Amino acid sequence: MEQKSVVKLLQTKESLYVFDAAAEKDILSAEKALALRFAADYREYVSAFGAASYYGHELTGICKAARLNVVDVTQDERQYNSVPVDWYVIEQTNIDGIVIWQTASGTIYETCPGSEADKICDSLEEYISLE
Repeated sequence: MEQKSVVKLLQTKESLYVFDAAAEKDILSAEKALALRFAADYREYVSAFGAASYYGHELTGICKAARLNVVDVTQDERQYNSVPVDWYVIEQTNIDGIVIWQTASGTIYETCPGSEADKICDSLEEYISLE
């Protein structure tokens, strides 16, 4: 498969809805609040869209909507999931407590209550390409 940017991949998705692009100062503020650094592809995504939803998916981002704001969602999910401190939520599936996380290096994991985290993708681009 040809390597596409996360922005170009999202632009191909059915029923795409995006928020306003996040300013660099807001991205830095979110990283500071979570005490981590976002992966490069996640930074690219929020720099372009702030947050986004598309057919069946609602990705976290940097926006005023608390249920999609990466800081609010990650801080909430950290209470229920034992994950490394450099992980942040990219999506709450709202199915059986499944949460999708990204590491600072870009790897994507899935957690489910009572189970170990499973690596599902190497990048946000790969995750978005799954469908």
